Amino acid sequence: MPTFLRTQEFDKLLVAFRSAELPAPNALKATSDIQRTGKCNKQANSSMKQNVPNGKAIKRGDRLLTEKPFAFVLQARYRKERCDNCLQSCKVLKCANCQYVYYCSRDCQMQGWVLHKIECPFLKRIYPRNVPDAARMLCKLIIKLDKGGDLVRGYYTETCSRRFRDMMSHYAEIKNDARRLEHLESLYGVLQEMMGDSVIVPNLTELTSIYGRLITNGFSILDAEMNSIATAIYLGVSVTDHSCKPNAVATFEGTTLHIHAIEDIECLDWSKIFISYIDLMNTPAQRRAELQANYYFFCICAKCTNTAETHEMLAAACTNKNCNEFLDINLNNCPRCDAGVSPKHRNAYNEAMTITKTHLENMKDIAYLDVCKLCLAKQKGYLHPLNV
Repeated sequence: MPTFLRTQEFDKLLVAFRSAELPAPNALKATSDIQRTGKCNKQANSSMKQNVPNGKAIKRGDRLLTEKPFAFVLQARYRKERCDNCLQSCKVLKCANCQYVYYCSRDCQMQGWVLHKIECPFLKRIYPRNVPDAARMLCKLIIKLDKGGDLVRGYYTETCSRRFRDMMSHYAEIKNDARRLEHLESLYGVLQEMMGDSVIVPNLTELTSIYGRLITNGFSILDAEMNSIATAIYLGVSVTDHSCKPNAVATFEGTTLHIHAIEDIECLDWSKIFISYIDLMNTPAQRRAELQANYYFFCICAKCTNTAETHEMLAAACTNKNCNEFLDINLNNCPRCDAGVSPKHRNAYNEAMTITKTHLENMKDIAYLDVCKLCLAKQKGYLHPLNV
């Protein structure tokens, strides 16, 4: 993967950017002097379906919402084995012009042509190098907004909807986040190489607003094996807030997103529908750190404020197989049955925790059954069954 070097132009823009005022919520547009050459996309109503009427009691398993993406991008590592439009894993043929994007059929190629006809020459300029997924997603969002996408509404009820600009940009936070600025800088370099002097390239302030909405509202599309294969923005579903104890979950059918209830809910009120933005199999401290770093808020949900949860999630198994105490590995004896904790048991616990953590980090996107079996074997007898 090439390194896109910092440019003098970016340095100048960054100085102006740091001193810039936060743009008004209604000020977002795709370019400084946008002139829409396409018609407003009115397909949002047909791409969304509310499955439970407002005010009706919800049963566990009920489908609350179905929505098509506002924009999505297949991960680059799958581009030669999955269709860029429907994401199916099958025999695919590449676009003859850019030679970067692959499709499974003529129909999918025609469906994707609305955006790809503009994106195609950009990808051709950078071929044969791979385009970072975030850069291609930004490029697609820029094109979409330039074609009237800022007027598209994603409905989460029959009357309530959200547009791209309604999502929080976290502009102020990003301006003071060195990690995000470095990432934005690298993406800006890629976009410069891809799009050149294209009139639709936004200025840095507008690009940051688009970037902020992407990084805090993007969904990872999962396949049937729960592998992350694409990134997408869904307008209507973006109304859902996070909880570490969610009452709903997102599932995928191709690019289509479904929201299902995972517990009974008194009535459909989207201010009380919660999904999880992160992996819940982490401790409260880890979850809070991830949410603060990636989504810019400090979680105060019931699970995060439960002091006993961390102890239970990191608990060791008691040496007495008949005891199910959540054992603190630093204790010399079990507080319930008084069974001793030997140095050997403590070392085996620490080894199992270290190996498991390492493998989980390496398998963030793809889960390997053989590695999971290895971790379970290491954990048996040393980690409490509810240790995560």
